[in-house]
Amino acid sequence: MFKSTFKKLLFVIICNTMLVISTKAQENKNSKSIEAKIDAIISSLTLEEKVAMCHAQSKFSSPGVERLGIPELWMSDGPHGVRGEINWDNWGYANWTNDSITAFPALTCLASTFNPKLAKDYGISIGEEARYRKKDVLLGPGVNMYRTPLNGRNFEYMGEDPYLASKMVVPYIQGVQQNGVAACVKHYALNNQELWRGHINVEVSDRALHEIYLPAFKAAVEEGKVWSIMGSYNQFRGQFCCHNDLLLNKILKKDWNFDGVVITDWGGAHDTKQAALNGLDIEMGTGTDGLTTSTKNAYDSYYLANPFLKMLKSGEIKEEILNDKVRRILRLMFRTNMHQDRTLGRINNQEHIDVARKIAGEGIVLLKNEASFFPINTSKKITIAVIGENATKSMTIGGGSSELKALNEITPLDGLKNRYKNATIIHAKGYASGPSAYGRVIPSTLDANQLKKEAIEAASKADIVLFFGGLNKNHLQDCEGVDRTEYKLPFGQDELLNELLKVNSNIGVVLVSGNAVEIPWISKVKAIMQTWYLGSVAGDAIADVISGDVNPSGKLPFSFPKKLSDNAAHSFGELSYPGDNVNQYYKEDILVGYRWHDTKKIKPLFAFGEGLSYTTFELSKLDSDKKVYSENEAITISGTVSNKGNLDGAEVVQVYIGKLNSKVSRAEKELKGFEKVEVKKGENGTFKISIDTNSLSFYDETISNWNLEKGDYMIYIGNSSSNISKKIKISIQ
Repeated sequence: MFKSTFKKLLFVIICNTMLVISTKAQENKNSKSIEAKIDAIISSLTLEEKVAMCHAQSKFSSPGVERLGIPELWMSDGPHGVRGEINWDNWGYANWTNDSITAFPALTCLASTFNPKLAKDYGISIGEEARYRKKDVLLGPGVNMYRTPLNGRNFEYMGEDPYLASKMVVPYIQGVQQNGVAACVKHYALNNQELWRGHINVEVSDRALHEIYLPAFKAAVEEGKVWSIMGSYNQFRGQFCCHNDLLLNKILKKDWNFDGVVITDWGGAHDTKQAALNGLDIEMGTGTDGLTTSTKNAYDSYYLANPFLKMLKSGEIKEEILNDKVRRILRLMFRTNMHQDRTLGRINNQEHIDVARKIAGEGIVLLKNEASFFPINTSKKITIAVIGENATKSMTIGGGSSELKALNEITPLDGLKNRYKNATIIHAKGYASGPSAYGRVIPSTLDANQLKKEAIEAASKADIVLFFGGLNKNHLQDCEGVDRTEYKLPFGQDELLNELLKVNSNIGVVLVSGNAVEIPWISKVKAIMQTWYLGSVAGDAIADVISGDVNPSGKLPFSFPKKLSDNAAHSFGELSYPGDNVNQYYKEDILVGYRWHDTKKIKPLFAFGEGLSYTTFELSKLDSDKKVYSENEAITISGTVSNKGNLDGAEVVQVYIGKLNSKVSRAEKELKGFEKVEVKKGENGTFKISIDTNSLSFYDETISNWNLEKGDYMIYIGNSSSNISKKIKISIQ
């Protein structure tokens, strides 16, 4: 019996192994076949045709070669949805009637789910929509690190931790690209503020570069196999990042073996020779008026256009440099618009709405819940005052290039009205921001005192007050192009809340933002919920959580400092943030976010990884599989998650590790593993998290490589960076 079973098992193993070998062999064969086709195409192209492929022909496309049947390459802004159609030569909308899409939650929300499976679902869905819209490259996702809460573009990124961003970006990329659409990871690299982004020169240590700012990009390339990458606007060590020799040639293309296409951010190229030699492949957006200027054939005046052609013809630049760019572009085309088995895509279907709603529900973070303020029972005949402009303001428009033309957008007020049929819901705007306009602030024409008076009156009549505050996607808020100017809430929200509290103390605050904000009234309100920008189904998802239909399980992907000076970047003064308009120095080095708060013992208002539930979880039986490890070995952390409450829910187990008595300066602890565990009420769940000992290495500047220190380490297991249930000491020999 044993021999028979063993033989069957051995047969299955051999068959599976042969299948893997056969699959890899077929992939290699296909790859060689495509490379041979690319060789043949390159030999058939004229110098002019090859140069034309390296730059834009319109706002969002680069040319193909008609006589050989090579198609144009079409791109679209993301990463939260496929942007509405833009005019050929200017930034105006083309006013199509069939380019409305599903708006997905912002990437801060996705990161808050701590759920890589949802990242894959997100990627598949948005990839299908991009494919249906006949796009070849989706310009996203973004993985720049959250360094300051003032960065206007933080809402597009995945938080302050490189490990979390790495684990979430890989499945997103894989999901997008299985549709034959290239993800374009951005903004490579060090684009961590919008103020002066077009010219500021960033100075940062090699160690912080490799440990904090590059890991998510590296994971995107090596694990996600991303097909394109977008350079950033800023400079790094005196070279613009869209043609930076160290970042593009040495790290991206040599060290990481990136075989895809490097695309500029729009207008990110500044020099023909550097663009040609320092790793750029396609130049987009230079001279933003395109053909509408008086310059003849403006697209042909790009750095990688006629000036490039002139240098090639003179012999100043070798043709093999051009051929490498064209090879990469053709390889991208064989993966996208020249792929024979490409799918057709889908758009605005129920499955996409369901994915968006699931991500939104899992990403909402409950930060305070005194006396079980939330959930609010839907069957009670109560009066709810919904106060705040953010209860009704569209959050899919605005924000810069991530602006979306959603087919539908359910506001929080609509979501609550649909859910609370037995309640009387009254709404007062309370404050007003003015209309959205990119590049400028348009003040509201409404009477602020009258708005405040109406809000106070509504609050005085209500059993419960839900204050919808936070930021929006207007200029100087969560918006591309410029940073916020202050940490506190805008539009007089703090003052309004204090007035509301005088007439009704039963207030829960629902923050809508992509950034941390100052919360001076935290002790006065009953509850606080962070809801992000949630896209098409924002209102329904918020109502899901407020009503208790969905038990919150989101965790913060970045720290909320109590005051701005508690943030690492700001603690070192203006040269650290925002710089002096020429240079800036990342003086906090590797101590970004919770690394700074933990190591310097500066308690945040809310910690990285923090988030409450409507049920109670307990972690127990926490242990490592052993206490002494070697290099190249897996550390296995296991344990039990018990749901002690009355509702089904999910807890995110987080594993941090710190080096004891390190020979170099290090953070107290760093996130090295996490797992979201769903547990029914009254039951237990288990988890097992595997961590490679090599991931505990630091980047050693003396050898320009990673170095795994031998000796003692401390493992911290908990449900946030500030709430640790158990510490385990291990040793690496």
